[in-house]
Amino acid sequence: MASALNVLQQQVIACTRCPRLRAYCLEVARKKRRAYLDWEYWGKPVPAFGDPEARVMIIGLAPAAHGANRTGRMFTGDASGDFLYRVLYETGFASQAESRSRDDGMRLRDAWITASARCAPPDNKPTREELANCRPYLEAEIDLLTKVRVVVALGRIAFDTYLSILQDRRRIDRKSRFAFGHGAEHEMGEGLPTLIASYHPSQQNTSTGRLTAQMLRDVFERARELLGDRGTRSRKPSRG
Repeated sequence: MASALNVLQQQVIACTRCPRLRAYCLEVARKKRRAYLDWEYWGKPVPAFGDPEARVMIIGLAPAAHGANRTGRMFTGDASGDFLYRVLYETGFASQAESRSRDDGMRLRDAWITASARCAPPDNKPTREELANCRPYLEAEIDLLTKVRVVVALGRIAFDTYLSILQDRRRIDRKSRFAFGHGAEHEMGEGLPTLIASYHPSQQNTSTGRLTAQMLRDVFERARELLGDRGTRSRKPSRG
């Protein structure tokens, strides 16, 4: 499994399916941000990251222009990643609380971090076509990560992307049956992981208090509970 995942991530890195995104990522890498002038930006599609034996899959939106597009690792080098990895560390899914670079020693335990899009999009808004171009990589990860029992979708786009895969595979009849809201928990059916929705840890959400550290901890503490107890407990989602 690990070797197949490694091959898949090399395919991600070499991907050229979205000319607009490739041009944008390379331009950002060329111009850089003043604070990172001494960095050699990654500037390529960003591979997924984590434990090949993971029982929790975390799906985000896309790399940040000066975060993962700079460092080459999901949620690494920006405020969203700082927020996420601290919570993952506190709930036992990460070996350390900060993720700064690909070689900082970070290890994920029982978790796999991926995204709906693997290239940084302008204004953090990939098009539908770009999301569709990237979806096969997520589908392949779903097939290869056979031990996953919980999927955590960070944000509405990740939530909808995952549901669209299940719908197209005829594992669910329609996406509209599954409401998005922070902490919303859905049993998807026999043989499928439990889906938990979360607000994305973007600065727009965290700086306004729409998403607090405790709210995100609650999501991953619930994921922990589900790994040990597949009961029918559910939580009412927060709206907004």
